[in-house]
Amino acid sequence: MKKKILIALCSLGLVSATAQETGSSSNATFGVKGGVNFTNLYVDDVDDTNMLTSFNVGVFAELPLAQGIAIVPEFNFSRKGSEVENTILSETYKSKFKLSYLEVPVLLKLNLAENFSLHAGPYAAYLIDAKTDIVDENGDNVETLDYDTDDFNKLDFGLSAGLGFDFNSLSIGARYNHGLSSIDKDDEINGAKNSAWNLYLALKF
Repeated sequence: MKKKILIALCSLGLVSATAQETGSSSNATFGVKGGVNFTNLYVDDVDDTNMLTSFNVGVFAELPLAQGIAIVPEFNFSRKGSEVENTILSETYKSKFKLSYLEVPVLLKLNLAENFSLHAGPYAAYLIDAKTDIVDENGDNVETLDYDTDDFNKLDFGLSAGLGFDFNSLSIGARYNHGLSSIDKDDEINGAKNSAWNLYLALKF
């Protein structure tokens, strides 16, 4: 597993270095980003039930390849998972299953207009925490169940695609991440995979 992660990071470094050599280093930009996640787990088809609201935060570089085209590697903390509502003895509780990842997307960005762009590419992520928060009707945490991350597939990967609006040093955008790897090592959760919508705000330096 560690070898796979090392290979992925080395590949990211190679892509970044190639992009810097191809484009003008003076036009390369760096920044920070963060936003809201709307995530779920799916087996066959993705639906909007049991959606968990969480967050993402990270750093990025935008490395020009040609006019209107750039490579955008990112390093993010992203929380995914799902939410289930149960009623016990007339009391309603929500079980919020949370998976925390260190995530590395490498995206191709196409500027279709002065302030509008599309981006797409693969991502790889490493699981660092897994838990379930049980909250009551008032939103108060009743109990937290912590899990051993060794019981899950620590490496997640998939495809990302989205759009963005750029205004000088400020960008806003939306993205969908479609997981291709089962989160469960022993397939006890029916091969469930991650599905996540992101809304984000980015500041460039």
